[in-house]
Amino acid sequence: MNGTPKRNRLALAADLIQHLPRRLHEPLLSRLFCSQVRFAGTANVRIQKLSDDEVRMSLANRRRVRNHIGGVHAAAMALLAESASGCMVSMNLPDHKLPLIKHLKVDYLRRASGGLRAIATLTAEQRRAMLEEDKGETQIQVSVLDDTGSEPVRCEMHWAWITKWK
Repeated sequence: MNGTPKRNRLALAADLIQHLPRRLHEPLLSRLFCSQVRFAGTANVRIQKLSDDEVRMSLANRRRVRNHIGGVHAAAMALLAESASGCMVSMNLPDHKLPLIKHLKVDYLRRASGGLRAIATLTAEQRRAMLEEDKGETQIQVSVLDDTGSEPVRCEMHWAWITKWK
């Protein structure tokens, strides 16, 4: 393979979807993700971008995810951040490794206005570690912004990975 890392099944599926007409990207990527992460499907988390170094997801402020004051519920905000960071890890781990959330910290800074979007990224060093190390852990950078561009929550998402057992 000339030193090129083997793509995992999620990355291959995302690549295939990217070759389809653009209007199909979000619904198909979202369906793919939500078929595996059912709670994200219940909340109707949507994927706008799924690549090796960036994941963009969104969550509309719909009745199903609202709290008692009309904003996106705190648990739904955490779900969005965890989903984006977990998807970022899953795009980069080889198929023989299992991603595991180890620790998440969510500081609620203010009421969210409207819907939310999350952007998760990885550094080249984090990607290398996921490919080369049998087990390890890392903090995934994820930003959650509301419709005003403000950050209603500040998140720390620590993920680990291990080799899958048989």
